[in-house]
Amino acid sequence: MSKQYLTLHTIDDAHPSDIFALAPTPSQVLSASGSSSIRIYDTTSPDFPLVQTLEGVHPLGIHHLVTAKEARRAASVGFEGKVKIWTQTEEGEWKQHGEISDQVKAGDIWAVALSADGNYLASSSINGKVHVWSVSEDGMPKIREYETKGSFGLCVGLSQDGRFTASGHENGSVYIFNNDTGRLAHSLAGLVHPVRSVAFSPASKLLAAGGDARIIALYDVNSGEQVANFTGHGGWILSLDWSDTGEYLLSGSHDSKAKVWRIETRSCVATHSHGDKPLWTAKWLPKSTRSEMFALGGGNNAISFYREAAG
Repeated sequence: MSKQYLTLHTIDDAHPSDIFALAPTPSQVLSASGSSSIRIYDTTSPDFPLVQTLEGVHPLGIHHLVTAKEARRAASVGFEGKVKIWTQTEEGEWKQHGEISDQVKAGDIWAVALSADGNYLASSSINGKVHVWSVSEDGMPKIREYETKGSFGLCVGLSQDGRFTASGHENGSVYIFNNDTGRLAHSLAGLVHPVRSVAFSPASKLLAAGGDARIIALYDVNSGEQVANFTGHGGWILSLDWSDTGEYLLSGSHDSKAKVWRIETRSCVATHSHGDKPLWTAKWLPKSTRSEMFALGGGNNAISFYREAAG
């Protein structure tokens, strides 16, 4: 059974270059690109107005930007190697909270993920190491360091319950670490090619992973078994995101298409094109109304918003 999504609004020239990251909150979407600023759009108004710009925060551009599911916190990573932590005030304005600097050199942090409560940040690195930082403590210390086989960590994920960290690597490896014990829980086989996105389901039971193999693999977090494969993208898979209920998975690809997958039936229920350039980021917006919404950003410098057709 397919699902219909309607284009609600497109912000053309949302950024002057490729949009690499979208990070939603209950009322806004933060966006980052190859330019130095973070732009913040209001998702509660029908025309999605620009409400704040954080100017010049990463001089060489921004490759990762994430928000916490249940806290007013965000983290950004720039091509110059710095990681900045942001907090939203009660008035709704975003301000810099601090910077991760505990023994950090360029290349030490590539991809990042925030825990649901915003207290922990997981990061991948060029040398394959995976770190967890306590961003609510003074000095934002590193509290975990996980060793892998040394392949570039292209992506990282934190489970919503905070128990697990996952990483995907250039050599096709996917790892799940147990944050309680500080040990490797599973080394997951099956993708061979670079893995560019990993995402835990909301209940922390499943892990989705995708990349250059053009396959989305679904793993059982507890057993480490691969339980499903989703195929259909014609290019590298660059972005994966679960809906709030865990019923659907949203994927974005280098083939400029976004797909919505129904987990229960293991099937693709919707496909949308976002221009003809790579689709770097595809994110569900937190469910505030009855209908589901998602946002897409990529190489055409635009952000498009889609809404589930009421039926």
